[in-house]
Amino acid sequence: MNGNTWVRQAHRWLSMTFTVTVVITVVAVAVAGQAGPAEWIYFLPLLPLALLLPSGLYLFALPYLAKRRGRR
Repeated sequence: MNGNTWVRQAHRWLSMTFTVTVVITVVAVAVAGQAGPAEWIYFLPLLPLALLLPSGLYLFALPYLAKRRGRR
């Protein structure tokens, strides 16, 4: 498995993790009611989101980098 495939697979799993954490956060807010959930619940989706950013930017840049290599 080369590097691009590894990054693509990791990005897919991170996106699923992010989706699950957002759903968990929404459910926790709905269940907590008037009192509200613990403060850390709101920060739960930020870790997968922070990891999605560099992998997404890398995957976004891949076609442009390939074009640039093709010209040389």
